Amino acid sequence: MGASVGDSELAAKIVSVFPGNAARGEPTIGGLVIALDPSTGSPTAVLPGAWLTAMRTGAASGIATKVLAKATAKVGLVLGAGPQARTQALAIDTVRELSELRIYARRPDEGRALVKELSSILRAEVLFVESLHAAVAGAEIICTATSALEPLLTGEMLEPGMHINAVGSFRPEMRELDVEVVRRARVFVDSVSACAEEAGELRAAEAEGAKLRGSWSELGALLEGEASGRSSQEEITIFKSVGVAEQDACAAGEAIRRAVGMGLGTEVDLS
Repeated sequence: MGASVGDSELAAKIVSVFPGNAARGEPTIGGLVIALDPSTGSPTAVLPGAWLTAMRTGAASGIATKVLAKATAKVGLVLGAGPQARTQALAIDTVRELSELRIYARRPDEGRALVKELSSILRAEVLFVESLHAAVAGAEIICTATSALEPLLTGEMLEPGMHINAVGSFRPEMRELDVEVVRRARVFVDSVSACAEEAGELRAAEAEGAKLRGSWSELGALLEGEASGRSSQEEITIFKSVGVAEQDACAAGEAIRRAVGMGLGTEVDLS
């Protein structure tokens, strides 16, 4: 994944996904982000791809939550317990003053470990919930950050006013939400073209005629005032993110600027 942003950022990401690593207790996503000088093309930095991906994905969900979730939302839920789940929790706790943040994971030991880690970081009280239905009931902001191939969140679980950040699936065969969830919600995306190619939930909904891409709104358009946001306290909203290379380039640039300012990093001769 390569991208340039104006004349300020230029980067490429090499990323790999090995689902079998989960059983070995190793990260399932690995890779590198290579930042380049936009003027000369010379490499300027190498960054850990999995970390940067998790951070920029969390940041996108944080922005989506800030502009789409109810201002009064107090109960958050994260489905999943991997690196993406961690940054989703950090993001929604940052943009909303939650009283409670729930974690549900198909591997309970990992879910409890994440709760222990987040309890000392987040403002909200962090709880592990063993039942998926109990976790969803009453949640106002839901982040799905799993590698599920079959939907976890279904239409009958939805309650008025929910906001959902769906970030786990990134291939057409992956689905965290069923068609009825998409049918009942207003859909926002990071990129219409990318989601039309990669978002399994949205492609399945289109195939059934439930929600066509012409009704999707890009988050950027909402932020720039070209699209409207939540229309009522009862409306259900979804932000679907599959990730775009421009986000990687901007996140890499920001990380490098902060590292230089803090005197971090090791300089090597790449010539």
